[in-house]
Amino acid sequence: MLAKMNNFSEWVSETDANYLKHKYTNLLKQSGFTVLDEMHHNFEPYGYTGIWLLSESHFAIHTFPEHNKTYIELSSCIDEPYKNFLKLNK
Repeated sequence: MLAKMNNFSEWVSETDANYLKHKYTNLLKQSGFTVLDEMHHNFEPYGYTGIWLLSESHFAIHTFPEHNKTYIELSSCIDEPYKNFLKLNK
């Protein structure tokens, strides 16, 4: 078996933590990923980090509200849900 990892990252302009949680939880599930667990942290005075543990690897969000942008990153060892995520994330 060949070890392979798919990786995707991008900057997005949305920084609202509730919107991001809802959007990406739904997107991960619609793509076919299995969400095993989630961890979320809101920083003071602002900022948010979310991590989704997937049976296929992980997804992370880090907001930078002071710069009006958010960094997202997906790693997956399974091709099909990864490709679905890329299609649905447009």
